[in-house]
Amino acid sequence: MDAEAAARWLLEAWESGDPLGTLPPEIAPRDVAAGEEIATALVEALGLPVCGLRLVAAPTPGPDGVVLAGVVLEGRLLPNGAMVAASILRHARMSAAVIGVLGEPLDAEADAAPVFAALHPAIDISSSRFTTAPDSAAVVTADLAGLGHIVVGPRAPVPTGPIAVALAEGRKRPQGVMVDVIAALGVAARAARRLGGLPAGAILVAAGLTPALVPEAGDTHVARMGALGRARVRIG
Repeated sequence: MDAEAAARWLLEAWESGDPLGTLPPEIAPRDVAAGEEIATALVEALGLPVCGLRLVAAPTPGPDGVVLAGVVLEGRLLPNGAMVAASILRHARMSAAVIGVLGEPLDAEADAAPVFAALHPAIDISSSRFTTAPDSAAVVTADLAGLGHIVVGPRAPVPTGPIAVALAEGRKRPQGVMVDVIAALGVAARAARRLGGLPAGAILVAAGLTPALVPEAGDTHVARMGALGRARVRIG
């Protein structure tokens, strides 16, 4: 596998907005580790600021809950209540997420719990650079783990225990599922350390806290996250 060649294919799709069919077999990643290598080369080629790491459910999760790690690009963070055009979303999936802003560096060699300066409720909208949604975790990883957009809610206090998390259209108020968001961010921290660590001020994003929804034009979705508050997005 040629990671730089695969990254060049993806780079064109990222920069032009035109989707790819599939990666040629000779450069397609065979496993997630190879996908991470391609993603690293793609980030270097894009030359865009990286502000953190995002953890998201794999497209074909296994019995142990397979998750994928990818970088967060600064330009993919949106303010609360933002409108995202449906026309720029491809094979999109939307879920509630939590963002932790690191108050101290996340050293790759350490194993202490991450220290957060702030937490935010969020809505993660994954997207794809492929014509047909890939069912390979390796290919999704190469495509920056399906990074789309992340709508960031207001700063919130760190909860003292699990909170009820729900994502629904409009004024619907489903019961939600109980989530330990600090534990979810801890998993993201371990992934970030494996990939080299992060400086203070960087973010960890734990997405997939609720079952995925398909965003459609005209919808407004609200993530209700107990003590963390709410995040809201409009699909235009």
